[in-house]
Order: sequence, then C-alpha cells, then structure tokens
Amino acid sequence: MRRMMVVTAHPDDEASSFGGSLRLYHERGVETCILCLTPGQAATHRGGAHNDRELGEMRRQEFAAACNILKISRGVVMDYPDGQLHRLEMQRVVSDLTLCIREFRPQVLLTFDPAGGVTGHTDHTMASVFATLAFHWAGRGNRFPDQLNGSVNPHRIQKLYYASADFVLPGRQPVTPPPSTAIIEIGNYLETKIDAFRAHTSQQPLWQQFEEYARKRGGREMFHLSASVKPGPVELESDLFAGIIEEGT
Repeated sequence: MRRMMVVTAHPDDEASSFGGSLRLYHERGVETCILCLTPGQAATHRGGAHNDRELGEMRRQEFAAACNILKISRGVVMDYPDGQLHRLEMQRVVSDLTLCIREFRPQVLLTFDPAGGVTGHTDHTMASVFATLAFHWAGRGNRFPDQLNGSVNPHRIQKLYYASADFVLPGRQPVTPPPSTAIIEIGNYLETKIDAFRAHTSQQPLWQQFEEYARKRGGREMFHLSASVKPGPVELESDLFAGIIEEGT
C-alpha cells in the first residue's frame, strides 16, 4: 500500500495547500493521512464562536467534513496551541510526529516550507521545522528509542516535499518560496479542493480570496523536493511517488 502523510498547522491548511493532490492520490489508491497540529482556536475569523474552546471544537468538525470530501484515510487534529507553536518544546512535538510516522509508515511526507507558505504564518514555519526533523529522525533507531517495540519500529520515509507557489499575497511581509520541482496536475479536483476549503464555514471571509488564487493556478499544485533517499540531481516531476521503492522489493 502506498501511503502519503501531510503535516499542517491549522484546519483548512489541508485543503488550501494540499487538497487537490490528496484527493488525486486517493483516487490512485494511495492511503492518506493528515496531522493537523492545532485546532485553530486562535483564528481571526471566529464563525460566531464565543470563546477559543468553542471555536476549536467548531473547526475540528469542519476539518472532519473537509477530510470526508478529500477522502482522507486518517485525519488527526492534535491539541497544540494555535499561534504558539514557536513557543513549544521541540523534542515533545517531534517525538509525537515521529511516533505517528512510525505507525502510519508513509513513503511520502508533505508539509509547508520553512518560510511558512504564501502567508508566512509562524505556525506554518514551525510545522515545517517539526515535520522535517521527524522525517529525518523517524528512521533512526537512536531517536526516541522508547517508542520502539514489537509493533512500532523505525521507518524511513523516502521523499519529503514542501508546498510551493508561483505567487505571493499582496500586503504581507516578504516570503521567498522554494523552487517548484514537482507540478501536480489536479484537473477536476480543483473543484473538490475548493469544496473542501468551503467546508471550513467559520473561515467564510477567506473563501473568495482563496478561490480566486486557486483558480489562477490553473488546476495544479506545486511542491519542492527537500529530501530523498535517492541521492542525485533533482529533476522536474509530475508524480510525487516517482522513484518510490515498493515495500518488499
């Protein structure tokens, strides 16, 4: 079974940056998993919630609805504090992500780039940092050895991608996206991606801007290959599973 894992920071990230590819690869028989680090309880747009706890619960439900649209095999919202990921103890978060990797055993991991995506959000940056460390450490037996037992073993992911883009948002602090080394044509799943984003009803004020930029990209998502078990020069890819070695071969 081919498996893809995505590490994000907030509910709605899964649709905005990865949604088309997630649905496309589901249709290709890939098992998909999203790890969302926070329930998004500190969001600017509150959706009528009276407090952070109520908004967090609302956004968990929206995340579940979006995962259903994207046909996600496993969607997990963790309990780290929204807007505060840069204040957390690194080892704790990386340990949690490493355990999830060792249990799910993906061949491909997707996350944000260290700049924090087109928004430059600090939580996106930290999701990238945590996921990158977990990518490298999950396969090493001397990292978090207390996790290892008969059912949990080191797992080496074969490819790590950062989401990239060919545009920047106006009126924001400057960001420098990584070069795109993989362009995924998502075709009709652009509409699915937009539907998944609209499942996040608390974020309705963002719908129009998101759809405008999604349509400008012309039905494609862009990624940067940050690490691979196969050394050598990077070539432009159209398949995130290109060169993946199947288990048992």
